[in-house]
Amino acid sequence: MPKIRPGVGPQYPQVVVLIGATGDLSRRKLLPGLFHLSSAGFIPGFRIIGVSLDDIDAAAFRAIAREAVDQFAMRKVNEADWAAFAELLDYVPQAAGADILRAAVDKAERTLGAESRRVHYLSVPPNAALSAVRLLAQADLVDRSRIIMEKPFGTDLASAKSLNARLHEVFSEDQIFRIDHFLGKEPAQNILAFRFANGLFEPIWNRNFIDHVQIDVPETLALGKRSAFYEQTGAYRDMVVTHLFQILAFMAMEPPTSLEPAPIGEEKNKVFRSMLPIDPKDVVRGQYTGYRTEDGVDPESDTETFIALKCLIDNWRWAGVPFFLRTGKRLAEGQRIISIAFREPPKSMFPAGSGVGGQGPDHLTFDLADASKMSLSFYGKRPGPGMRLDKLSLQFAMHDTGRIGDVLEAYERLILDAMRGDHMLFTTAEGIERLWEVSIPLLEAPPPVRLYPPASWGPKSVHQLIAPHAWRLPFERAWRDPNTLGA
Repeated sequence: MPKIRPGVGPQYPQVVVLIGATGDLSRRKLLPGLFHLSSAGFIPGFRIIGVSLDDIDAAAFRAIAREAVDQFAMRKVNEADWAAFAELLDYVPQAAGADILRAAVDKAERTLGAESRRVHYLSVPPNAALSAVRLLAQADLVDRSRIIMEKPFGTDLASAKSLNARLHEVFSEDQIFRIDHFLGKEPAQNILAFRFANGLFEPIWNRNFIDHVQIDVPETLALGKRSAFYEQTGAYRDMVVTHLFQILAFMAMEPPTSLEPAPIGEEKNKVFRSMLPIDPKDVVRGQYTGYRTEDGVDPESDTETFIALKCLIDNWRWAGVPFFLRTGKRLAEGQRIISIAFREPPKSMFPAGSGVGGQGPDHLTFDLADASKMSLSFYGKRPGPGMRLDKLSLQFAMHDTGRIGDVLEAYERLILDAMRGDHMLFTTAEGIERLWEVSIPLLEAPPPVRLYPPASWGPKSVHQLIAPHAWRLPFERAWRDPNTLGA
C-alpha cells in the first residue's frame, strides 16, 4: 500500500458501508473514487462492505468493482494497487439482515486493529433511503458513524421536514452529510478563494457593480434509464433545489468569520433566508419533444425536462440584482458555468461605431467542470488607426499550473470530507427546508410546460425571461485551448 499522506485524510481508519454497492452511481463514481483515495494514500486504513439487493458473494463484488475501476477510473490502474484494494472489499446481501451486516462490520473493525470510524453511504433511490437507515439502526451501527445521503432531499417542504425528522430519530444532524457533487468540484471551491482572497474583486461583489448573474447548466444527455425516476421529480426538484441554489449561495454569501463548516453553513443559510419566494411568472418550464414516448413516462406528462427562472435575494448586498438559473436535458451543449455581468459605464465618450457596448457588458465567468477555468472579458482597442474596440478576454485554466493531476474528482473530495467530519461542502436540514419553503408558489402553481426540440437551447420564451439581458450560452467566444501555443 502507498505511504499515507498525514494531515490530509481522516484521523482514524474507516469502515465504509456502501449501500447500493452494485448500482450505477457506485460503479461510475464511488468505487473508482474509493480506489483512488486508497491507492493515493489519503486514508490511514479502511475496509469497504458492499450492500445491495443482489444475492452475490464477496468475490463477485470484487469482480464488479474491478470492472467499474477499469471502465470509469480517471487514472491508469496499477495492478499492485488493485490487489491491495481488492483485499479491502467485502459484501453482504441486503436480504441477509442486520445481524449479518453487523458481524461483517465487526470483522472489518477487528482487522483494522485500531479505533475506527464508520461511514455509511446510501447510494439508493430516495424511496429506499429510510429503509436503509432502519437497517443500520437495527444493526446497531449508529455510534462512531457518519451517513452520506444522496439527493433529492424531499420533493417539497412537507416531505423534506418528514425526511429530516425520520433521519433525526436515528442520526444526529452532525452525523448527516447531504451530498451535492457540484460543491465538491474544484471550481466551486475556487469561488470562495477568488472572492475572499483577492482585494481586487471582493469590493465590487455587490449590487453597485454587478448587473446580474447567470448560473447555467445545460446538458446534452437524455434521461435513459432514469426516465421513471425523473417523471416524479423534474428539472426543478432534481437540479435547481439541490445543485444550482447551492452554487448561488457560494456566489452570494457574506464573508464567513472563518473557513470552517459552521460559519460557512450559516452564511449560506442567510442567503437562503433572504431569497424571495419563486414567482411562477419568473419561470419557464420546458419539455423536449419525444420525452413522453420514453419508458416509464406518462403519455400526457407535465414533468419539465427544462427550467429557467429568475431568483431575487432581498438583502443589502444583492437588492435588485437578478440571478438567472437555467438547466435542462437534450440541450445544444453540455456546460456548467457561472457568469457575472458587471454594470456598464454610465456614459460613453467613444464615438458612434467604435464598437463599445456592442457585445454586451463585461463578464467574469467560472467553468464548473472538474478542472477550474475562469475568464474575464473586457473591451480593448483594436490595433491600427482610429478608435475601434473589440471584446477581449483574460483566461485561466488549471492546466496552466501543471497541477491538474492533483485535482480530486468531486465524489472523492466529498467522501474524504465526510470521513473527516467536515460539513463545509454539505447542505443542512435548515437550508434544505428553507429552499423548499421559497419554492411553494412555484410548486403550487407551475406554469405550463412548453415543448422544445432536442439539441436546442430550450423554449423560445427563455429570451423574454432574461430580457433586456441575453444568455451567455452559447458563448460569443470559445475557451482557449491551453495546450495550443499562441492561443
